Amino acid sequence: MLIANSYKILSLNLKLEKMKLINSMRHFLERNGFGVFSRLADRLGMRAINVRLFFIYVTFFTVGLSFGLYLTMAFLLKLKDMIYTKRNSVFDL
Repeated sequence: MLIANSYKILSLNLKLEKMKLINSMRHFLERNGFGVFSRLADRLGMRAINVRLFFIYVTFFTVGLSFGLYLTMAFLLKLKDMIYTKRNSVFDL
């Protein structure tokens, strides 16, 4: 009986640790994400949640091929940000 109770406690602790890890990864990705969909939504004049939902549906129908498109868009946006930086004055050159 004591072994069964300790096994339950151990399994609950492992589940809690996994949930903490998943939540910390989710928060990290939300804070440091690429911002592809929010920038695309701003350009199109739509809400970002609608663009994200569309991407999720398209990913399911194309069996993940649109994920490559997402990574390509993220790379190009990052490259664009590196090239076209906004300067406040002439002395920032």
